[in-house]
Amino acid sequence: MKLVKKFTQGAAFVALTAMSSATLANDAMNLDELLKTLEQGKVAQSQENQQREKEFLARQSEQMQMLRSAEQSRNSKLQESERLETNFEENEVKLAQLSDTLQNRMGTLKELFGVLQQVAGDSSNKFATSVVSAQLQGRDVFMDDLAQKMGSTSKLASIEDIEKVWFELQREMTEQGKVSRFNTEVIVEGGAKQNKEVMRVGAFNLIADGKYLEYNNVTNTLSELNRQPVARYTSSAAELQQAKDGFVQFALDPTGGSILGLLVQAPDTEERVHQGGTVGYVILAVGALALIIALERFISLMLIGGKIRRQLKDNVARDDNPLGRVMKVKDQYPDVAYDTLELKLSEAILREMPKITRNLTLIKIISVVAPLLGLLGTVTGMINTFQAITLFGTGDPKLMAGGISQALVTTVLGLVVAIPTVFLYTLLNTRSKNLLLILQEQSAGLIAERSEKGA
Repeated sequence: MKLVKKFTQGAAFVALTAMSSATLANDAMNLDELLKTLEQGKVAQSQENQQREKEFLARQSEQMQMLRSAEQSRNSKLQESERLETNFEENEVKLAQLSDTLQNRMGTLKELFGVLQQVAGDSSNKFATSVVSAQLQGRDVFMDDLAQKMGSTSKLASIEDIEKVWFELQREMTEQGKVSRFNTEVIVEGGAKQNKEVMRVGAFNLIADGKYLEYNNVTNTLSELNRQPVARYTSSAAELQQAKDGFVQFALDPTGGSILGLLVQAPDTEERVHQGGTVGYVILAVGALALIIALERFISLMLIGGKIRRQLKDNVARDDNPLGRVMKVKDQYPDVAYDTLELKLSEAILREMPKITRNLTLIKIISVVAPLLGLLGTVTGMINTFQAITLFGTGDPKLMAGGISQALVTTVLGLVVAIPTVFLYTLLNTRSKNLLLILQEQSAGLIAERSEKGA
């Protein structure tokens, strides 16, 4: 307090000195007037300081009052905290006693409700993935709510809840043995929704319009499979949906769709052929060429053979068949010796041979080249596989599937073309040799006849 007062007086003195200096600078004053002015300033300053001291003392008492009020509030809160802590401890004791009482009163019911909670949780998962839920929706929601309610609170299940759990389990077992029909929206190819009659085969498959359906338990929607199985399976589905009574053969998936999902992922014949790549297309083109040539040769030899058989029954030689043209040689050279006639007949047979054996050599070449092309595709596919391994490693088998597929498919295509081509070549070659044998046989008879005449 004294320091504040002295500081205030010093400041006033400095201020008055400054004012006096300024006054002396402006007005000429004597020493008596200056002294009087200083005394007046000192009195005024003293009065101002006293006023400030009174205000400070008044505020000090106010702050003391606030301090006492805060202390009283703190003491009250401490008392309240002690009271609440005591109540908390008492409640814990009561809760433990009540829990023991609940456990004693529940007895064997505790095990029952535990089993009920487990059954409700398991049934919720089962109902969510069951195809029966496509027809009977909302069952998994009830089971899930019941399991969560019994697991998170001490509230017991009611008789109605227990009976509903039993009812839903029994209904699931009953529906698994039924083939039922119902109408619902189905997502078809392209994403559009159409209302269709759906047939549910137990808890295994769903079909509509002869197509297999897929049930999405997340969105509770039915949709057609992006890829349907082969025709013999879809035809059985169509027959089942059209049947009114009796027994019908049906391709059923006992796994509820797992086997069907793998089955539709398997490539069909056309996709396997495309897996062969460029080499596979070349093999097929070569095989088609061999088939066309073999078909042309088979028809041609069949016609030639028919004409030769007709010529055998006729003594008049005709120019429309190889045998007739060979027989005409005898008429063209009626006076030559039999050895000369033999040479002429051999020459005629040699002229007919290219027409009978035409393109057979090409079929034989194709039967040999086709497996070599398959081997070429195998090597190419393995090169692609090793390149994929070099770039990406062996972590993902799908990266190697393309090369391996090409390697295996081209080998199969090569064998598929070569094996029937060998049979065709053998058949056509045998038929052509039989025709040539007939020509040689008849030629030998003509020579023998000329030899007898010469003798």
